[in-house]
Amino acid sequence: MITLIHLETRLRAFAEQFGKLAVRYDQTLKHSEELETVINEYSRFVTAPDHKIAWDMLKQVELEELEPLIHQLRHQSARCVAIMEKYRALKLQDGEVQIADYFKNIEECIDKEFGRFQVTSQSKVLLVGSGSFPMTPLLIAKRTGAEVVGIDIDAEAITLGRKVVETLGAGLNIRLEQLLLEDLAYTKQATHIIFSSTVANKYDLLDQLHALTNEQVVVAMRYGDQLKSLFNYPMKETDRRKWKLVDNILRPDDVFDIALYQKVL
Repeated sequence: MITLIHLETRLRAFAEQFGKLAVRYDQTLKHSEELETVINEYSRFVTAPDHKIAWDMLKQVELEELEPLIHQLRHQSARCVAIMEKYRALKLQDGEVQIADYFKNIEECIDKEFGRFQVTSQSKVLLVGSGSFPMTPLLIAKRTGAEVVGIDIDAEAITLGRKVVETLGAGLNIRLEQLLLEDLAYTKQATHIIFSSTVANKYDLLDQLHALTNEQVVVAMRYGDQLKSLFNYPMKETDRRKWKLVDNILRPDDVFDIALYQKVL
């Protein structure tokens, strides 16, 4: 059984690696292989059944001791995932299309995204936090024919993402914008909205969305609790006058779980 000391040691080692690799990004592929190795190891760490068992056995006081480290890792890993997406986009420009373990896991999650609220060719999908390698828009548009819009606050991510779409999504109804939800006319039209698990303020944005969206919209909130909270921002309570939780899709083998919300009318 993994002890608290062993767990903390592993987590501090990951934090040190993430911290070093995050500052090394220089818009080249110089450190891409090293970061990919660490992200893949981290993905396996947070989905390992024995690690989950050990985590669930921790006492509340032990979890409280780890809280500062958990917050640090959540922020650092999110930053490093964003960088790894940039590396993947740059590799694609060089003709390399190999997929890392982390990305394979994410792509497997996409198929399960909306449960019974399936995306069709008539759907209008909005992804908040599309990143530099917009896998979700590409896969949804390719498999369903739906219109997909992705937004991100990172200008470099939008630039790289558009090049990825040009290369892999020719003819697909996808566009990427560096806009806020309230400045995007498409927000009102969207039938399905997805929040990336690494968007820190996603529940604040969900609260704002109640006034910005139509009555039929379904929101898929990617999140991670317990052990998975090391790699994702966790689920939070919503204003029950605005949003109701209609499904909670737990995927033990995936890096995040999915909470589905509908508007309270």
